Amino acid sequence: MIRAVLFDLDGTLLNREESLKKFISWQYNVLHTHLGHVPKEKFCSRFIELDDRGYKWKDFVYKTLIQEFNIKDITEMELLNHYITNFHSYCVPFSNLLSMLDQLKKLSLSLGMISNGKGQFQMDNIVSLGIRPYFKTILISEWEDMKKPDPRIFEKALRQLNVNAEEAVYIGDHPINDIIAAKNVGLHTIWKRDIYWPDANADYTIDNLDEIPFLLNKIR
Repeated sequence: MIRAVLFDLDGTLLNREESLKKFISWQYNVLHTHLGHVPKEKFCSRFIELDDRGYKWKDFVYKTLIQEFNIKDITEMELLNHYITNFHSYCVPFSNLLSMLDQLKKLSLSLGMISNGKGQFQMDNIVSLGIRPYFKTILISEWEDMKKPDPRIFEKALRQLNVNAEEAVYIGDHPINDIIAAKNVGLHTIWKRDIYWPDANADYTIDNLDEIPFLLNKIR
């Protein structure tokens, strides 16, 4: 019997790619005095390229942008703080996020989240999406001093939800950090398909969040 569902955040619940596009367009406009000598499309596309889908922290991204585009009168730390302070206002959820979570709660499932990233930054994004109240436990790698694919972070989440691995499902987009790592701990796995990866060795695959309640009923 499935009693709990664990989620990844970025690329699973949060449409990080669209969020980043919205944020960086806004940041360019707000800081046009410092950035206006660089064409907007060029600045935004280079930012996204350097970001490497979130796997490069923004101090590196902004330092590189300052060097490449000869940006004056604003430092990488000022740009980084601007990002940290404001990104959450531009978070874009994947379609059907709230309705899917509502359906899972009606199924009396305990919900948890495991996310790699900076603690307060990720929590601000979770709050911005309006999903904090749905989750019994949220583990963020910076605050836990361990990160996926470390099995300990999955095991801690299971303990906090008071379930065994075989009673839980993990849903994520990364084939290694999410799917293989969760399977190694003994969880059922659902891969939210990501166009950047050809496949993942998951038990099930979805394209949209609204598929999850039906699939969980099937698994149960």
